[in-house]
Amino acid sequence: MKITTILFSLCFTITAFAQDYKFGKISKEELEEKFNPLDSSASATYLYKNRRTFFQYKQGEGFSLITEIHERIKIYNQEGFDYATEQVNLHKSGSDNEEVNNIKAYTYNLLEGKVEETKLTKDGIFKTEKSKYFDEVKFTMPNIKEGSVVEFRYRISSPFYWNVDDFDFQYDIPVKKLDAKFEVPEYFVFKTNVKGFLPITPKTEKENDKITFTSKTRSGGNLNGAVRTTFNSSDVEFTKSISSYHLKDIPALKEEPYVNSINNYRSSIKYELSYTKFPQSTVNYYSTTWEDVVKTIYKSSNFGGELNKTSYYKDELDAIVGSISGPMERVALIFDFVKSRIKWNGYYGKYTSGGVKKAFKDQVGNVAEINLMLTSMLKYAGLNAYPVLVSTRRNGIPLFPTREGYNYVVSYVKLSDGYILLDATNKYSVPNVLPFRTLNWQGRVISDKGGSTLVDLYPKEKSKNNIFMMVTLNEDGSIKGGCRNIKTSHNALRYRERYNNVNKEDFIEKLENKHGGLEVSEFKVTNELNLSKPVKESFKFIKESQADIIGDKIYFSPMFFLKTAENPFKLENREFPVDFGYPSASRYQITISLPEGYKAESVPESVAYSMPDNLGLFKFNIINRGTSIQLLVDENINQSIILPMYYDALKEYFKQIIEKENEQIVLTRI
Repeated sequence: MKITTILFSLCFTITAFAQDYKFGKISKEELEEKFNPLDSSASATYLYKNRRTFFQYKQGEGFSLITEIHERIKIYNQEGFDYATEQVNLHKSGSDNEEVNNIKAYTYNLLEGKVEETKLTKDGIFKTEKSKYFDEVKFTMPNIKEGSVVEFRYRISSPFYWNVDDFDFQYDIPVKKLDAKFEVPEYFVFKTNVKGFLPITPKTEKENDKITFTSKTRSGGNLNGAVRTTFNSSDVEFTKSISSYHLKDIPALKEEPYVNSINNYRSSIKYELSYTKFPQSTVNYYSTTWEDVVKTIYKSSNFGGELNKTSYYKDELDAIVGSISGPMERVALIFDFVKSRIKWNGYYGKYTSGGVKKAFKDQVGNVAEINLMLTSMLKYAGLNAYPVLVSTRRNGIPLFPTREGYNYVVSYVKLSDGYILLDATNKYSVPNVLPFRTLNWQGRVISDKGGSTLVDLYPKEKSKNNIFMMVTLNEDGSIKGGCRNIKTSHNALRYRERYNNVNKEDFIEKLENKHGGLEVSEFKVTNELNLSKPVKESFKFIKESQADIIGDKIYFSPMFFLKTAENPFKLENREFPVDFGYPSASRYQITISLPEGYKAESVPESVAYSMPDNLGLFKFNIINRGTSIQLLVDENINQSIILPMYYDALKEYFKQIIEKENEQIVLTRI
């Protein structure tokens, strides 16, 4: 047995060592592989990922940033078909654009023991404009089957040499082998910011390189002579730094619910330009500290300069708040004025695009135009208002000083007894109830002189969800009744976003499907536009097969279709925090009328569960009143963020909740 194990290990080692990752050299072993030996649940695997990013000098144009990509992917089943599509985002700004070229791609399949290859044609490559800031080049590999291997390579040229895309080392599927290289001339000095849980140490070295400049001169050209052209060349030598990364058998980064952005925890390295120093030139420093970052942003005419403009709104604002002295009343009036006057165009950004004046005139603007305008109006009205730099949940957490770390701005008002956060891009937002996309750790409040302080973006007040349900249980196991749902704070905001922006019939259909074929009637919503009150939803319902009938007994869960079906937390271990976005409290008050001729033989026990450090509390209280059952359930999550050290406790907490909510009442005939 030992000899067999040794021989198998030796064969595996030799095979892995001999693997050829040259483009087009696909082996039968790769095509025959049925699953990843280190992660059998993976639907696909990166057999090989290679990235080389370097600087290229072109005479008359200067430096550009070149990135070469080569990937080979094994697809095990239909769930992995998505990995046969590659999307390349290309930045653009004015006349400067990134370009992708030299695309070469093949799909490989095993047909009767032979490797069959299918080439991607130009017809399969599509370029679309995603916004005025981005284009997308997309291609889907042809002839994809379970067991296929796809391979592609391409080259990206970027004039934005200061903006190096993150070097990612972990993905949502495993990686067998990864090589990456970053080559930087001595004229550019980058600092590195590392995140994630993989140990990543580059191999660093120096190499000599040169730039060749060519010039030409012409002589002659008089009446008796021909024009002669002489070419001259000269070399400028420099040193470049090379950082190389070589990793094997990288596990997948598996996502679970309640993650603000999985990219926050993806193992990667960010190269941030610190300064440049060209020959015969002074050193040009870029952002190196948060103080530098904030001052750079504030000094921009598209940020700080917009806060001082008041003439375009002065007359209208004076008419609105001129006779109002209370700070809260002024905040509310100005906030509502901006929300009703300016429509958000969907663009994020900490800088204005067309400017606040144009946005006010056209009644449409990006995030910065709307919220810098709001901040300016609040300041004009005598309030202590300041802009707040924010990184949205998708953009990730700005762990290190970087100008790209923030992509959004909201408004902050300091009061004698606290502060208010405002975002006028969402017409359903109210003071201190920011859109969910902005609830991401901390923002930076920028003072008038460009200094900054941190402010917690997560709300302190619980968002409530109160459900009242009257149910009549029939002898055949069907139920009918009425349900009323009252939502506050962020729960109300998110409900209004869903309800007010869709077809009402579609909304009801989704509600019915959400609860497994519920038949809904007399559906009604109140306060959907009255933001000063909780939003209320009510409806009548009928639902079949809500109880099991065995002999003369009936078995059912007292929460029926409202019970939690499964535990959202499935990972054995979780290294990143659970982010609920905001604290919440849900209360269920359910009254069940029993079928005539039946009584409760047994009911679940009333219990209370809690998490450590008051992070969560669950109460389940049930009362048998003979002909009816009354149930009161409280579910509380008291913190927006649950740290990884509490993951096991949180997982067990949800397990207990699900088990209790699925316990059954047993009825028997009287």
